Amino acid sequence: MARYTGPKCKLCRREGAKLFLKGARCESDKCAFSRRQSAPGVHGSAFKRKTGDFGIQLREKQKVKRIYGVLEKQFRNYFEVASKKAGVTGEYLLGLLERRLDNVVYRANFASSRAQARKLVGAGKFNVNGKNSKTPSILLGKDDVITTSLGAVSEKDIPAWILVEKGGIKVLDMPSREDIKENINEKLIVEFYSR
Repeated sequence: MARYTGPKCKLCRREGAKLFLKGARCESDKCAFSRRQSAPGVHGSAFKRKTGDFGIQLREKQKVKRIYGVLEKQFRNYFEVASKKAGVTGEYLLGLLERRLDNVVYRANFASSRAQARKLVGAGKFNVNGKNSKTPSILLGKDDVITTSLGAVSEKDIPAWILVEKGGIKVLDMPSREDIKENINEKLIVEFYSR
């Protein structure tokens, strides 16, 4: 299975925004993006190029892929599913990404980052509707129940579409665009794939 194993702080610097890939470290003074906001590499701070429409759309797509920890083929498949649905394609795409099991575990504060949530799910620490699940990409639906023996690791805000109870999580509703707090312009992603 392919995945990115390089330095995560380099990804934040490339995108020019905090992606919160390292959990608590991103909120501290040790965050690489707050120390150096230039792009990584030898010529990161010296060489600035004017970015065209394609480059802006590509950077937005890459940013969303990196936030959710999804590779290109899987992200493209999510976009194709979203484009076949009636309604706003970009909002439905973000809703699909939010409904992933590893993201729900992260949003419910059982992990400090999505990468840590992915590891916990892969280790079999969560049961979905009574069945042990080791697949982080499972899409959860309304009224799905996730049980675990783990405790919460932080006290961040929990979205309204998730209910966290002792020993588990319940999906109350589908996520809406207002529930997603990240600075994402989904219209640029739709324009990128519509070329």
